[in-house]
Amino acid sequence: MLQLAQQQQGFLGVDSARNQIGITVSYWQSLEDIQNWKQHSEHLTVQERGKQDWYRTYKVRICRVEKEYDFSREKQNKQT
Repeated sequence: MLQLAQQQQGFLGVDSARNQIGITVSYWQSLEDIQNWKQHSEHLTVQERGKQDWYRTYKVRICRVEKEYDFSREKQNKQT
């Protein structure tokens, strides 16, 4: 699905901790782009398979990222 998502208009990226805690976060340019991805025929097929074969429950959250920053000791040490 990631390769397919990457080809869609408005796709910005993805963060995943699927193996650790079972979560994947995808980022999109607009709510319209999210809706288009949700309704994509191949995505719909995989969603149904997930409901039947893989997941007992799942949750979707649509959120806006207002700010992002990070810290890296390695980056800090290179600057000083």
